[in-house]
Amino acid sequence: MTRRSWLVYGVLAAVWIALVGWQADEHLRVSKNLRDNLINLARTKSTTCGKLLAAGVFRGVIDRERLEAALNAIVNTNELRSVELLNKSEEVVASAGKPIELPPPGDFTSAVCWTGDTAIVKYPVDLGTNMVPELVIARAELRSMFTNNPERREFNPTNRPPRPPDLNKERPYWMKEEDYQALINNKSAHSFVIAVSVEPVLAAQNDDFWMRVIIAFLGTAAVVGFAVGWRSLVTTSELQLRLVRASEQNLHLKEMNIAAAGLAHETRNPLNIIRGLAQLVCKQEDISPEIRAKTRDIINETDRVTAQLNEFINYSRPREVRRAATDLSAVAAEVAHALNYDIEEKKIRLEVLVESVVIEADEQLLRQALFNLVLNAVQAVPAQGIIRIRASRRNNEEAFIEISDNGPGVPADQRGEIFKPYFTTHSDGAGLGLAVVAQIVLAHGWEIECLANEPAGALFRISHVKLKMKE
Repeated sequence: MTRRSWLVYGVLAAVWIALVGWQADEHLRVSKNLRDNLINLARTKSTTCGKLLAAGVFRGVIDRERLEAALNAIVNTNELRSVELLNKSEEVVASAGKPIELPPPGDFTSAVCWTGDTAIVKYPVDLGTNMVPELVIARAELRSMFTNNPERREFNPTNRPPRPPDLNKERPYWMKEEDYQALINNKSAHSFVIAVSVEPVLAAQNDDFWMRVIIAFLGTAAVVGFAVGWRSLVTTSELQLRLVRASEQNLHLKEMNIAAAGLAHETRNPLNIIRGLAQLVCKQEDISPEIRAKTRDIINETDRVTAQLNEFINYSRPREVRRAATDLSAVAAEVAHALNYDIEEKKIRLEVLVESVVIEADEQLLRQALFNLVLNAVQAVPAQGIIRIRASRRNNEEAFIEISDNGPGVPADQRGEIFKPYFTTHSDGAGLGLAVVAQIVLAHGWEIECLANEPAGALFRISHVKLKMKE
């Protein structure tokens, strides 16, 4: 991978990390704001409760029933669930809504305790400039205290007890000092505990979380898409560069092929002259047997080289397929007739099992391909061997052609190499016959493969042969 690619991928990774980190930070900020708003709501409700408490004070005493009725009026189960008024001993002196299970004092963090779907907030009662605790007493209990206190009958404004120096309000005149102090400990308004529903906050946090997840997912998809696009761009650029180089090399090879084909064509002329001269020498009656044998060797070698040159020229010739309706059985019969001499010479049994099907093919090229395949089989099988040409429909659109024999076959590790130029398993072969077959097959858009023919021999199968559709 190039340095530029590393730089691009590094920038994309940094962008992705920044995006995910930003969304996580924004979610935490939104969650904190939602919790702060909930605490502010609880503080507002506490202020409202404090005003209700101050409004109900009469001579330092608050009617509990009236206070609870006022608190119940502001309790909303969807927002504010419960309100409790506690004394110094953390005991409930007045309440509204559902009972609150107070957590241990250590669980309160900044006067707030988060428990499940409820936030419990604790605020002290704001006494303002009045330092006298407000007493929250039930109406019946207050009436009983007033009625049963004997001091209220002996009260005289002239002998009213002095006002305590640290208080701005005096205790009720009909109440004893020890009773008043006991009430301060048990009935005084010391702090509010407010239970606020966290469900709206949780719902808003959940919505914000999934929104951030979607944003992060889309950002991740964009980063991955850009990375894939960059990789594709780099790969495409490399492929284009390779194609240019391959095109240049192909052009060079094409020029070399044309030159080699021309050279092979020109080489045949002196070979024909040499062969003709050797034949003239061989026909003379006054030459020695040794010279006659030498001239025959010259003729055989020139024939072998000429055959190889003809195969090379045939292979180097460009394949222009001219498709037409071709009777497959007629082409197979012509190939069998053309090789009849070679077949009879080795006493080979040739079986032609070809259905009368019409295909789309170049008849001349198809005949040449079948000729090379059957000739290859004739050269491979021993005397009295068996060669079978088989062709049939595969479906309504395609047919197949098979040429099989019972010769030595082709080793499994050579079946992929057998169609390459100049690869041969015969000592006297040029290695271009099957290469020409593969060239013709590929030019038609077909496929050819070499398989094992059970129990012995080789099988060449041409598949995806298009049938001629009736018009």
